[in-house]
Amino acid sequence: MQNKAFSVEDLFAFLNAGVSAFHSTAAAAAILEAEGYRNCLESAAWHLVPGGKYYTTRNGSAILAWRMPKGPLTGWHAAASHSDSPTWRIKTLDGADHGFARAEVEGYGGMLMSTWFDRPLSVAGRLLVRTADGVESRLVHPERALACIPNLCIHFNREANTGLNYNPQVDLQPIFGAEGGSLKDTLAAEAGVKAEDILSTDLVLCITEKAQRVGLQGEYFMSGRIDDLECAYATLYGFLQGRSEEAGRGDIWVMFDNEEVGSSSRQGAQGSLMSDVLARIEESLGVTKEQSIRARTNCLLLSADNGHAIHPNHPEKSDQKLPVNMGGGVILKYNARQTYTTSGLTGAAFTAICEKAGVPVQTFANRADVAGGSTLGNLLGRQILMPMVDIGVGQLAMHSAMETASCKDAEYLANACAAYYNTPIFQPEDGQWKLGL
Repeated sequence: MQNKAFSVEDLFAFLNAGVSAFHSTAAAAAILEAEGYRNCLESAAWHLVPGGKYYTTRNGSAILAWRMPKGPLTGWHAAASHSDSPTWRIKTLDGADHGFARAEVEGYGGMLMSTWFDRPLSVAGRLLVRTADGVESRLVHPERALACIPNLCIHFNREANTGLNYNPQVDLQPIFGAEGGSLKDTLAAEAGVKAEDILSTDLVLCITEKAQRVGLQGEYFMSGRIDDLECAYATLYGFLQGRSEEAGRGDIWVMFDNEEVGSSSRQGAQGSLMSDVLARIEESLGVTKEQSIRARTNCLLLSADNGHAIHPNHPEKSDQKLPVNMGGGVILKYNARQTYTTSGLTGAAFTAICEKAGVPVQTFANRADVAGGSTLGNLLGRQILMPMVDIGVGQLAMHSAMETASCKDAEYLANACAAYYNTPIFQPEDGQWKLGL
């Protein structure tokens, strides 16, 4: 991927592959392996060499890649995104009710529930399988429709078009065909294992639609999981364009899990994945505590997660003085409550990098009377004390089963991240940046 122009079709392939956090991580690992990155198991001893290229995974659903500095450590480039998206977690594999095969689900993250009705659905995730040596994980994703969540017809619910409060335990439980079918047997056959050897599962529902261009000129695209796999792919693309010409600088790319439910898991941004990897890298380099603090100061971490473009049917929901337009460029996200990590200092540095790369920048902030969301950056910042900036691109229908974004913005974001990984960054004094533009 290094020295390769950004391709929207490659982004589509990543979106299509990432049907679960486990599949997103596997897709990223495959890209890294093809680029010569070596897997360092967390449970194994690491033998790191200057200039080496490595990655590690945690829980199979989070992944961190890095390039070792070639000389004494002076600073870092880092970007963080997340692998998970709002969906439905499968609680029980097999059941039956009123002549239908059933499997109970519960909501994962804050999704737009109505968008999951009446569309072909499949299942994705991992099976934990008994083996002669213990337990193995097997990824599974039958690429065909296995289920649907049927709406209640208008004849039984005359108020459906005037507003409905959905009860996920009642209204949003899927059917898996006729009674007598077995989801467990189907998934076991898909994975090539015996059903009785499945000890546990981590499974979610996923849509069957693929990413595709839309618009009169194909200027937009629709897909599931745009939030946040678009940012994950764009930052990975930028990371792989890094030339590592600074001898003392290390480069990091990380995709955490569980952002949509608070990031508090072991594999989330509030876990220890990044701090553990940094500690092992620094130990291998013989870095002192003082050198570590200095290197983390000479850094700008990109917290990459999408924001909201102005909605053509509801422009009043956006701050009219700060409209984010589809196709208008990368967004910098600001919030007075610090739920976004961007400050004037970090925003200025990233803006300067984008200007040099010819990438337009838009400012995103919620209306003063609307509480905004948050990203993994402010949670990660509680333990990784690096200057951070929250970035992304504007999209529509965030947390819908099918979201919409701009093809041009995806290219802007990827090119901005590539420019960032190739720009020397230092703080000679507090409140100043020295950028090798």
